[in-house]
Amino acid sequence: MEAITPFGYTLSREELEAGYILACQALPKSDLVLDVEIGASGDQDALRQAASFVAANDLTHDIKRVTLRVDKPVNYKAGQYANVHWGDGSIHRSYSFAGAPEAGGTTEPHFFIRHVPGGQFTDRLFGGSLAGEALELDGPHGNFWLREGKGPIICIAGGSGLAPLLSLLQDAANRRVRRDCVLLFGGRGTRDLYAAEQIAAIRTAWTASFDFWPILSEEENPQYRHGFVTAYVAQAIERLGPGAHGYMCGPPPMIDAGIAALTNAGIGLSDIHYDKFTDASTGA
Repeated sequence: MEAITPFGYTLSREELEAGYILACQALPKSDLVLDVEIGASGDQDALRQAASFVAANDLTHDIKRVTLRVDKPVNYKAGQYANVHWGDGSIHRSYSFAGAPEAGGTTEPHFFIRHVPGGQFTDRLFGGSLAGEALELDGPHGNFWLREGKGPIICIAGGSGLAPLLSLLQDAANRRVRRDCVLLFGGRGTRDLYAAEQIAAIRTAWTASFDFWPILSEEENPQYRHGFVTAYVAQAIERLGPGAHGYMCGPPPMIDAGIAALTNAGIGLSDIHYDKFTDASTGA
């Protein structure tokens, strides 16, 4: 394979060493055989349609729960995302659905959206309201969802990356999935923690062992673990036992550190699934 763009811009060192590539940025130099997970694409039901703003509720100092309304129900898998377009439609941002899918889809999807200072979309959202804005919703998209299996689950989230994991876990609880789980959620301080009631409801409905570990990287509080969230991966894996699968959502540095921690704990790359939440200083 010849790389059009260096794979290291997106893939971690561990992924590169394991032989992973970006197929969309590669040119084959000889005949090859592709081994594809049939049905893995989550874009078959994607639909772009007009959307209107319904509500925005504060979850933390910099994250809101935003609800939109569309005419045609959106049928998404827990963990997937949608693109929100505004203005002339040429600019969009991607946000994960927050909440378990509904039978027949939903016409009022909601998302957890973090404020990125200087961002074109989030400055508008956090500075006032999106009421009256010309919006479009394009989705669902993405291949992040809970794979079938019997092994325990370790989930790692940071910031608004909790949204797809809550969706995934709520859906699994609704389906009575019986797999031990540890959810690690990292924030700088207590003001970054949220969704306590939703997590408590998941724990109550979960049919196996379920542990929630909130972890603070800056604030020291005796009620919580302290340090980087990925520093507790080995302890969580020890708690879960062998055969665990990893699911992560959050900023790229956390994902890269999480991949390293999970592989060091003995989890193979094929059993690690993640969604990198990039924001960009170019205007998220």
